[in-house]
Amino acid sequence: MLKLHKKSEMTFSLIWIGVYCVLQSLANPLNQVIGINYSASAIFCFLQVVILLHFIMKNDLLQQYGLCKSPVPARQFLYYLPLIVIMTSNFWNGVVVNFTLLETICYIICMLCVGFMEEVIFRGLLFKAIAKDNAKMAIVISSVTFGLGHVLNLINGSGMGALENLFQITGAVAIGFLFVIVFYRGGSLLPCIIAHAVINITSAFANGMGLMIERRMLFHMALIAITIVYTVVLTKTLPNHQYLDRGDN
Repeated sequence: MLKLHKKSEMTFSLIWIGVYCVLQSLANPLNQVIGINYSASAIFCFLQVVILLHFIMKNDLLQQYGLCKSPVPARQFLYYLPLIVIMTSNFWNGVVVNFTLLETICYIICMLCVGFMEEVIFRGLLFKAIAKDNAKMAIVISSVTFGLGHVLNLINGSGMGALENLFQITGAVAIGFLFVIVFYRGGSLLPCIIAHAVINITSAFANGMGLMIERRMLFHMALIAITIVYTVVLTKTLPNHQYLDRGDN
């Protein structure tokens, strides 16, 4: 893998994205065969995390891909309070238990790994590869591709309706921009990984009962508004190119 990484970071990132998407798609029918939701997904995701993290650590790439503490004080991120509000969004309509205990455990393991994988391959590998030539283009492409990647949920038969999937895609694009700004300006991907994993995990306890389309749209618009405002604030207050100062060269 190291030879490919040194030869072309872009190819390396695209291969990882492709492998991740294919394995996610293959896991869904296997979950049904096993009879436990998210069981195969958890195994596939965990193995990918182990392989990718081992590669990053072995080749001393932790700082390059933001798997380190940010040098920017938390107060400049407003102590991440807007991000914490975003992380609570799945609880805005109450809390329920949607899965069995075993399914919940598999789901939590899977979503922890998904948070890591998607942040590292989209915000880390892909962003880093494109940012060498054009940072602004890297921000746009990594955010949009991350959002469009959620189309897989519709294709794979996740149980979501088309409108719900559309909400997820647009929300993912908006949050994608926020996360890449946090990484690009703050130099650390850890807040993004934590927030991403928490958002995914808490969806297992989201209460969708009695949630009419009007209220869904209201919650979605509120989430988008918070995300956009926080992104704009960070672009105005955080130092420029902090990410590029931490092992980019």
